[in-house]
Amino acid sequence: MKAGLFLTGLTLAASASAHIRHGHRHEHKKRGDNVVNHTEVSYVTATAPDVVVYVDSNGKPISTGPPAGAAPPAYHAPAEQPKAPAAPAHTPPKDTPKAPAAPAHSAPSGGSSSGSGRGITYSPYNADHTCKSAEDVKRDLSKLTGYDLIRLYGSDCNQVANVLAACNAKLFLGVFDIKNLQTEASTLIKQAKGSWDRVDTISIGNELVNSGGASVDEVVAAINTARGIFKAAGYSGNIVTVDTFVAIIANPGLCQASDYAAANCHAFFDGGKTAEQAGDFVKDQAQRVANACGGKRVVITETGWPSQGSPNGSAVPSKENQAAAISSLKSKFDKDMFLFTAYNDMWKVDTAATFGCEKYWGIM
Repeated sequence: MKAGLFLTGLTLAASASAHIRHGHRHEHKKRGDNVVNHTEVSYVTATAPDVVVYVDSNGKPISTGPPAGAAPPAYHAPAEQPKAPAAPAHTPPKDTPKAPAAPAHSAPSGGSSSGSGRGITYSPYNADHTCKSAEDVKRDLSKLTGYDLIRLYGSDCNQVANVLAACNAKLFLGVFDIKNLQTEASTLIKQAKGSWDRVDTISIGNELVNSGGASVDEVVAAINTARGIFKAAGYSGNIVTVDTFVAIIANPGLCQASDYAAANCHAFFDGGKTAEQAGDFVKDQAQRVANACGGKRVVITETGWPSQGSPNGSAVPSKENQAAAISSLKSKFDKDMFLFTAYNDMWKVDTAATFGCEKYWGIM
C-alpha cells in the first residue's frame, strides 16, 4: 500500500527538524501454478550515518506518507536509488482455487458507471491468502455503489476477468511486478479479452520508487515497454506509474513518463492531521504534485482512513473518524480520487510500524 521514501547518500543534518519516514507495510499476492504467494515487505527508515532522518518539531518520528504540517518541506531525490529490501519467505496458502475462464461480458449491477466520477480500490483475496472465487467477487462488487472506477493491483486470481464480469464500472488495472512485465502484461491482456472500452488506465508498478523496489529509470523504461505491449494488443488508453506523492514530487520523471500523475496520499500517516482535515490535506498535496509535474492532471490513486488501530499523533483510527475522513475527502474531490479500500484486507499482517491498522482500511 504505502511505504516510506528512503533518502540515502546524504549526511545527517544535526540541526534538522523535519519528518522521518517509517515503513507502512506494502503487501500483494503473486500467483503462479495455481498457488498464491503472499509477499509482504516492511520498509523502515532508521537514524544512521549518511541518512537523512526526519522528525517533527517535537522530535517525534513520523510515519510513511505526507510530511507533517501545513507547509511540508521540499524533498530531494536521493543520489542513488536504494536496493529493494529482501522479502520474507513465501508461505504457500491452502488450496487455491483454479482461475475460472472469463465469463461473458454482461455486467451486473455493482459498481454502477452512473456514479460520482470517483473510484475505489479492491483486492480479491481471502483471509487465508487464497483467491476469492468469481462468485465471491460478484457478491463483493454488488455491494459497491456510486463508484465509476475500480482499481485493481494485479492480474492474479483471474481478477481482471472476474471484475469485468461482475460490474459495470471502468477499471484501473495494474502490472504489479515490472521485473515480470511481459508475463503479467500477457496475463492481463488475456483476461481483458479485448474489452479495452472498459479499461480507463493501466498502471505499471505501485510505489516502486518510494519503496526502493526500482529506480526512476527502471520504472520509466518499464512504462515505455508496456506502451508497446498494450498498443499491440489494441489498448490505447492511459498508462501511468503510481507512487506516493512524496516520491513523485522528488522525482517528476515519474509523472513526465505517465499520461497523468498518479499519486497515493494518506493524511493518516502525516500524524498531524485529524480525520476532518483529510480532504484539505490531500487536496494540498495534489496541488504540490501538479506543480512538480508542470500542471499535469493529478489523480489520487489511494486515500482513506483506517477504522481500527493505534493513533498516529492527531490521527486516530475509528469507524467514526473513517466516516469523517471520507466525507472530508469527498467534499474536496468529485473526481480523480480512489478511496482505499472497499473491504478490510484480513490477509495482511499488522505491526507496530503500521500502527496496527493495515488490515482495517475497508469502507464496507
